[in-house]
Amino acid sequence: MRRPVFRLPSWLPVDGYILALLGTVGLAALLPARGAAATVADGASTGAVALLFFLYGARLSTREAMDGLRHWRLHLTTLACTFLVFPVLGLAARGLVPLVLPPALYTGLLFLCLVPSTVQSSIAFTSIARGNVAAAICAGSFSSIVGIVLTPLLAGLVLPGNGGGGFSAHSLVSIVCQLLLPFLAGQLLRRWVGGFLTRHKKVLGYVDRGSILLVVYAAFSAGMVQGIWHQVSPLRLLCLLGVEAVLLAVMLAATSYGSKKLGFPRADRIAITFAGSKKSLAAGLPMASVLFGAQAGLAVLPLMVFHQMQLMVCAVLAKRYAAQPDADGQPVVGPGGSGPDRSGQRPPSTRSSGSPSTSGPATELPPTRTRESSASVRARR
Repeated sequence: MRRPVFRLPSWLPVDGYILALLGTVGLAALLPARGAAATVADGASTGAVALLFFLYGARLSTREAMDGLRHWRLHLTTLACTFLVFPVLGLAARGLVPLVLPPALYTGLLFLCLVPSTVQSSIAFTSIARGNVAAAICAGSFSSIVGIVLTPLLAGLVLPGNGGGGFSAHSLVSIVCQLLLPFLAGQLLRRWVGGFLTRHKKVLGYVDRGSILLVVYAAFSAGMVQGIWHQVSPLRLLCLLGVEAVLLAVMLAATSYGSKKLGFPRADRIAITFAGSKKSLAAGLPMASVLFGAQAGLAVLPLMVFHQMQLMVCAVLAKRYAAQPDADGQPVVGPGGSGPDRSGQRPPSTRSSGSPSTSGPATELPPTRTRESSASVRARR
């Protein structure tokens, strides 16, 4: 007899990588890098950031990005949500300091609002919801490219200087050397290394994630050594959770209803909703390590919380989109739902027998009368 395997509910997608990040934070809290070990960890973190952005540049197809420019209204809308609406909401949250959020957490919240949109999860959720997947790919790619330049510039303009996020000559050189130059090098070398990266995509995915874990460990170790975690209480963390829940709800509503008012079709509205309301943990963590230095540990905490929250909420939202009727009034198939499959054929309709999870017999239509009964034939004769 097999033992039952515990599985999380499908509507509660706790990302395993988030668990790895939390484990890395715990390791940094118990065994922070000090002295010579801190120097080694900092150097390795710097190299990991450069490697990450080199891989980003080498993977991005310039031709696909240029082809996506034809859908410029959708991309401009997504970029406006990511780099205009989000920062405005972040600046408006300044009124919560210090009553609801301490200055250090507010700085992290404001940085979260400046980070580019995510690519992978936006594509995944857009696909589940049967939206415009090609548009989601291009929108996420454009956001990542623009964010390499725009996020540090916005950080220099709006982040408080005493929070470690102010612009300086040193931070500018670090941004160019660790972010921009490796990305451009990846683009230039894509012709020669693109095939290798495609063939070893799975292995390099572990390199990506391992590099980010190294960045997180170095950042949180520096924070532990400097004692920055004593500035935050559990009550403040709960307040941060509530503020970010409101922020995500506002952005989901703004992207959904705003794109509808702008006249986008349903598939494009889905892509805008998922690409315009989300933030990239993979891009934000390396940028924070460059911009904040030793203060990066506390600065990235709001981003880590928001990332997990957006995964959970958007997974539920994607399934609801998939269950809604399309423009022809036909329900679109979603996970566990009914409707036309990928080939366009509708499955037999079913009736519920009282609960959503139990289906009754298929509904039968009245048979077409193709042959007269023998009694009617005899009567005519």
